[in-house]
Amino acid sequence: MFVSDFRKEFYEVVQSQRVLLFVASDVDALCACKILQALFQCDHVQYTLVPVSGWQELETAFLEHKEQIKLLIKQDDDLEVPAYEDIFRDEEEDEEHSGNDSDGSEPSEKRTRLEEELVEQTMRRRQRREWEARRRDILFDYEQYEYHGTSSAMVMFELAWMLSKDLNDMLWWAIVGLTDQWVQDKITQMKYVTDVGVLQRHVSRHNHRNEDEENTLSVDCTRISFEYDLRLALYQHWSLHDSLCNTSYTAARFKLWSVHGQKRLQEFLADMGLPLKQVKQKFQAMDISLKENLREMIEESANKFGMKDMRMQTFSIHFGFKHKFLASDVVFATMSLMESPEKDGSGTDHFIQALDSLSRSNLDKLYHGLELAKKKLRATQQTIASCLCTNLVISQGPFLYCSLMEGTPDVMLFSRPASLSLLSKHLLKSFVCSTKNRRCKLLPLVMAAPLSVEHGTVTVVGIPPEADSSDRKNFFGRAFEKAAESTSSRMLHNHFDLSVIELKAEDRSKFLDALVSLLS
Repeated sequence: MFVSDFRKEFYEVVQSQRVLLFVASDVDALCACKILQALFQCDHVQYTLVPVSGWQELETAFLEHKEQIKLLIKQDDDLEVPAYEDIFRDEEEDEEHSGNDSDGSEPSEKRTRLEEELVEQTMRRRQRREWEARRRDILFDYEQYEYHGTSSAMVMFELAWMLSKDLNDMLWWAIVGLTDQWVQDKITQMKYVTDVGVLQRHVSRHNHRNEDEENTLSVDCTRISFEYDLRLALYQHWSLHDSLCNTSYTAARFKLWSVHGQKRLQEFLADMGLPLKQVKQKFQAMDISLKENLREMIEESANKFGMKDMRMQTFSIHFGFKHKFLASDVVFATMSLMESPEKDGSGTDHFIQALDSLSRSNLDKLYHGLELAKKKLRATQQTIASCLCTNLVISQGPFLYCSLMEGTPDVMLFSRPASLSLLSKHLLKSFVCSTKNRRCKLLPLVMAAPLSVEHGTVTVVGIPPEADSSDRKNFFGRAFEKAAESTSSRMLHNHFDLSVIELKAEDRSKFLDALVSLLS
């Protein structure tokens, strides 16, 4: 069923029952889960939490509890969900016409009535065929692209706000959920800015204090503030030099995989007047006099080097005076914990660790996630440099293709869907900045990485073209299905992101040939 009133049709329905909560393995879903957990705790609602990484786990859990499950779908205006009557139709039973002559009517009257009924039936059949044709067109248009609507965490925060149970922690989780969508390029810049505006009003409402004795904040309080901050990954927990080198935006525009790019970075630092000794030490240890106007200095120099979007709208959180995090810091840390390469735990253990890191009482886990995120960002840029310098990105006609080979350094970091998707997006950005071929700049990218040597499988991901006007719609989900179907390739569409598949390595060649002919 579609839910239009989330409070009445969802929360008030489950409030008096034990709830089974399925949570996907992405940061936005984790944030939505944290908000729901807080609401359930307020209302003493019993629940069971089941992490699901894909369709198979969801199906298994569903079959175990199918007698008790109600499917609820939030209908978003920006998702362009088809209307119910356009997709579903109650079966119309044909009226049975008796050939009984016992009504005493004249034969001519019977003939006239039968002719009218035949015309009516013909019209009904024609309307039915037209409706089915229109339904096919609507479903094709709806299903051919994959795209994202409003953040799940934001939807849950709006529910908490309607219930007058919204807290600062819930607001922060909603901010992290939205930032996750932006970091992973799931939504357009316009959508991001619009949602930031919505959350900014809540931030002002929750964090407004008058400077008097009655309203002074305690040392350990949580404060959220709106920031117009630098577009540099983890720079407040890293050195400025490392952040510049390992942020996708700056690495792509400086072309840091080349000698010329490294020289441009040195020129950029010289233009700002920042000594290398200061730039290469931890941000927290930099001279206070340099840090005071650092954002303005970087933005001014970035404009000279053609980087017009060096600063972005975001939010930060303070836990007392010591701990400060940007929303993007938490996204990178949580994502790294969830897809951790450490083999000392199962997928469920990593899920729980990532979920715990979102609580302010578990800052040690968050800091551990930040260290993992730094390793992953370094590995991402090193892999991009390797792919571009060895010309691993090749044009297949309608799309670009890149394959990571077994034995490539850090290759197992990118066997997981979210990590490979982020690598692919950053690689495509860098390739577009480096190539002089105008046609290649407009092509999408298909990327493959080894998944399991034992089972002979690879993870394949499809990324839409890199363009400022891109609406973030991804057409590879349906294309992968058609290509695998036409070649009988052994493919598993298990991930919730339809543009990510698992494929048998030996079927890769025929699968790619079919994809080329399909998209040509």
